[in-house]
Amino acid sequence: MTPAIRAAALPGLLWAMAFDEKGCGRLLEPDEGLPDLDAFGSGFLWLHVDLKTANLAPLIDAGRVGPRALAEAVFRPDEHQRVTVEDGHVGGVVADLARPGAKPDEAGRLHFVMGPRSLVSGRRGPAESPDATRASAEKGQPIASPVLLLETMVGYVVASMAATGQRLSDEVDGIEDRVLDGRVRDDRRRLGPIRRSAVRLHRQLLGLAAVFRRLEEDDAAERLHGPTVATAARLAQRLDALDRDVNALAERARLLQEEVAARVAEESNRQLYVLSVLSALFLPPTFLTGLFGMNVKGLPFADDPRGFPFVIGLCLLSAATTYAIIRALGIRPPRG
Repeated sequence: MTPAIRAAALPGLLWAMAFDEKGCGRLLEPDEGLPDLDAFGSGFLWLHVDLKTANLAPLIDAGRVGPRALAEAVFRPDEHQRVTVEDGHVGGVVADLARPGAKPDEAGRLHFVMGPRSLVSGRRGPAESPDATRASAEKGQPIASPVLLLETMVGYVVASMAATGQRLSDEVDGIEDRVLDGRVRDDRRRLGPIRRSAVRLHRQLLGLAAVFRRLEEDDAAERLHGPTVATAARLAQRLDALDRDVNALAERARLLQEEVAARVAEESNRQLYVLSVLSALFLPPTFLTGLFGMNVKGLPFADDPRGFPFVIGLCLLSAATTYAIIRALGIRPPRG
């Protein structure tokens, strides 16, 4: 018989939770021994570790984490999303969102090995789904199997991603309303981070959906318990639907960026037109005032008391002539 391993003897173990046959979870005390999963009975065990400080060698050597090669591959520092099936165990790395209070849109990774009566999960940074799942189990939510435990954790990830997508969609809706009303402000600057967040979310969803599609289609998965494949199919469909929404959001943000840029360019052209017309109108009067302001002999109207009104009249006439030429040439302000 494999000797009992106590929770306190595993460095980096964040918690150990035992679930009974009814799916009710109970946190194990540090000095309490981990249940022998090879013994007769029902229920399962959930271990969650901090992979930065954890030492899983005793569990791996004792065969508590599934096949050695699978466990060592899953818990290594590689953060690429993937899934592997071996000897009735499923190991993988999937996307998770950082705990609230971390950097916005920060991506995390959840490593796991799932067996018939156990789930060992780990993370290298603050992740949201394990903490949320633990809180739900402590409040009495029944979780009947490791498959449902994994589905619950991934469900929190999907819900967080969906909430992030909804928040981004609401921001895009507000910007779109202002653009349609012609009230373009600093929206182009706001659309950049929104589009960047949507693209990051799409990448996470794409990888996460691919993991569960591979699990659903893996030939080795046929030897697993039926609910595992069914769970993978449900999650893949849910992730695909959310990914389509996020893709549509990113495309809306891109089109709005182009429209806002066109509106800004149009407003700039209109302002340049006004400045150009003003410059053209003041150019002849400026020339005349400079001409009559030369300090030389022989200037006309120098001694005529009506010289100043005459020069003013010439300036106005030159500006009016310039304006008439502009209209005759068909130069018009840009239209919206």
